[in-house]
Amino acid sequence: MNRKHELKSFLTFGLIPLLAFICVLLIPFLNGLVLTFTDWNGFEMNEFIGLDNYIEAFKDESFWHTMGFTFKYVFFTVVTTNIVAFGLALLVSSQIKGRNFLRSTFFLPNLIGGVILGFIWQFIFARLLTYVGSSLEIEFIKYSWLVDPDKAFWAMILVSVWQMSGYMMIIYITGLTSIPNDVLEASSIDGATKMRQLFSIKIPLMIQSFTISIFLTIKNSFMVYDVNLALTKGGPYRATELVTMHIYNESFQYHNYGTGQAKAVILFLIVMAISLTQVFLTKRLEVES
Repeated sequence: MNRKHELKSFLTFGLIPLLAFICVLLIPFLNGLVLTFTDWNGFEMNEFIGLDNYIEAFKDESFWHTMGFTFKYVFFTVVTTNIVAFGLALLVSSQIKGRNFLRSTFFLPNLIGGVILGFIWQFIFARLLTYVGSSLEIEFIKYSWLVDPDKAFWAMILVSVWQMSGYMMIIYITGLTSIPNDVLEASSIDGATKMRQLFSIKIPLMIQSFTISIFLTIKNSFMVYDVNLALTKGGPYRATELVTMHIYNESFQYHNYGTGQAKAVILFLIVMAISLTQVFLTKRLEVES
């Protein structure tokens, strides 16, 4: 009777999500993996060509250049986003007035689509800031950041941090509110300062929040495409082209579908390795805390 009840519960609540996962994710992934070993031209494949697509991918210097640029972008985005998000969580978890309004305000950018977000910030960088810079003779913003490769890089990071920080803030708020009040009260009685409570009690007891937030930030940063497209389109001179845009262009602009798919698989393996390593390391801290 118990087994029948468990089967009924699975069929009711688990079967549809499982079928959706298989149809939407697993089957397309396996199909794409098979296509990397063929001379697929977007419509049909004539023969299996083994590892030729992977060899071409590894020989492509532009692919590894964009991969290196993406690693740089991911590093600064992940670090900055989590620092800002944690700081915002501390702010809105305090007794500050209007904290619920602030929570909604900080979370709002996450609700804006990446393409729209890119166009909004493109207007800010290309028109608004340049107008202010020219009017007030502020050299730093006198010219659009998007036409300078170095400044365009930091513009992308600024937009990404602005978009993702609010969502990660919610995760950190959950971690902060889950800390028992009696632990904090006991530490206060023992003379612990706010800063000592932060580093010796709060952070160690909410490592799980850091695990989730860092994992999501890494994944989102590696997979970003829409903001890159709308904000810089990979320019100037492909200097801000992230690896996802490179793979898209390889497949759908240059029509090298097999090579593009092979590059996508390589990216998947790299992101999976980094994510699993990050989760493993932070999970160890959870156990120790």
